[in-house]
Amino acid sequence: MPASEPQGATRRVWLKNPLAILAERAGGGVVVAGGRIVELVPAGAEPSELVDETVDVSRHVVLPGLINTHHHFYQTLTRAHPQAIDKELFPWLKSLYPIWGRLDADSMRLAARLALTELLMSGCTTAADHHYLFPAGLDDAIDIEVEEAAALGIRVTLTRGSMDLSEKDGGLPPDSVVQDADTILADSERLIGRYHDRSEAAMLQIALAPCSPFSVTRRLMSETAALAEKHDCRLHTHLGETEDENRFCEETFGCRPLDYLEEVGWLGPRTWLGHGIHFTTEECRKLGRHKVGVCHCPASNAVLASGFCPVRELQEAGAPVGLGVDGSASNDGSNMIAELRTALMVQRLNYRSASAFTARDAIQLATEGSAACLGRPELGRIAVGTQADLAFFTLDELRFSGAHDPIAALVLCGAQGADRVMVGGQWRVMDGRPVGIDLEDLRARHGEAARRFA
Repeated sequence: MPASEPQGATRRVWLKNPLAILAERAGGGVVVAGGRIVELVPAGAEPSELVDETVDVSRHVVLPGLINTHHHFYQTLTRAHPQAIDKELFPWLKSLYPIWGRLDADSMRLAARLALTELLMSGCTTAADHHYLFPAGLDDAIDIEVEEAAALGIRVTLTRGSMDLSEKDGGLPPDSVVQDADTILADSERLIGRYHDRSEAAMLQIALAPCSPFSVTRRLMSETAALAEKHDCRLHTHLGETEDENRFCEETFGCRPLDYLEEVGWLGPRTWLGHGIHFTTEECRKLGRHKVGVCHCPASNAVLASGFCPVRELQEAGAPVGLGVDGSASNDGSNMIAELRTALMVQRLNYRSASAFTARDAIQLATEGSAACLGRPELGRIAVGTQADLAFFTLDELRFSGAHDPIAALVLCGAQGADRVMVGGQWRVMDGRPVGIDLEDLRARHGEAARRFA
């Protein structure tokens, strides 16, 4: 499915004189045309060519669009669930798997719509979802996500997740939510063939994502890696999230999770991992040598008491590190700009140093770092030739009064939402509200659907 050219592609739009912008020599703003950034305008200057439209953004702090590299949209239906509150990962999962087994097409659609809307409103322009739950009658879960993302105009990497190792075979999930490997692999090929767009301006890409070592077989991991190689798509899974996972792998496979990943052919630059907490120094170096990406999920890691992701060790080793909100039942939200502040706090606690991790470091995770995890160098930066994915924040709320560094203030003072969001040169959020979405109706319908999961 090739990327479509944005409407009004030849129009040159000057986003003029931002309050602050995360780009060098762009104090006068940027010019956007054909879905891309075509010019950076220095402070006090004007564009080098005539423009068709000028938009005054002097109230706005402009960031590259934020990129969420790990989420589970369906979990918006089970936030703050009494059966899962105050539990760590394995008991948390065991409590929720039977409840998630009630997922159907209608509730899946509303869950995805709500998650994507929340993300857009928080300044997110690209989202990766890890959907691995396919109870009977929900074979088209990824197709539903495709439709919802297209309707909202947000860029997505949708992963065909999977589980084929149930309780009866020594895994964690119940039989009712797993599929057999042949079904999974066939549907993976179908989705890649139908939707995977390898072009630079792609709005939709497909990745393959067996859920975790404790819910999939060795065969599924190996054959999924071969399929990704065949079709040039990315690989994703949970890894290194808890000590329980380490023990499971040592007891079941006779090795640590990263060694298992290497055995099944996953150590390479097309792979990015969710969480990546419990890696040794040597394992961080191995991930760096193989350019395996890691998505840091600070809020979820804190809620589930999973531990600290070694962000600096991974980066210094050469591994791309991005940011994700994780599932909305372990966060319990889908707010990317809020996740930056959590990342800042968690990493300062991790390294016991205020200077070890800065506000701009947090922004880098959610932009260039996340873009690298997804293999999308045309995203995550404000530069000539990159995609015109931009998030615009105001500092009008009381929380920002007295802030002297506008960019750092977004993180330190706790920004909660974007005033405007542009994806591929098109406005998708205006005045803090998503274009074309009735928020009150969505809240009511999603809330009604969630009651089925009580």
